[in-house]
Amino acid sequence: MRTTALLAALALTALTPTALAAHVQLTASTPAAGASAKAPKAITLTFSQPVNKAKAAASIVMTAMPGMPNHGEMLIRNFTPVWSADGKTLTLTLAKPLPKGSYDVRWQASAADGHAVSGKVSFTVG
Repeated sequence: MRTTALLAALALTALTPTALAAHVQLTASTPAAGASAKAPKAITLTFSQPVNKAKAAASIVMTAMPGMPNHGEMLIRNFTPVWSADGKTLTLTLAKPLPKGSYDVRWQASAADGHAVSGKVSFTVG
């Protein structure tokens, strides 16, 4: 009896799609992490699977400004978020290009498994 239950559990595990078990991951961004960009007007985040838009968020934070050693973090608010039709890519379109400085794009997302993940992409504008 125990052997039958164990075999049934193993069979169910083998039939479960791995995509449902995997958490959403950030697979690409523009600008890329660690990159230097010239006055971007848009930032894109691409995820490994469709994201639940109702539970997703992104912010752009200026973390440093040239010539200002004590510059505190400054939230950038002048952007419009738009999702791709497949729900995998978020584009943050800025009203004005980002000025010179260092930036973090901080994000959180969840997919079909409901598990929320978060991260950041850091880049500079020169």
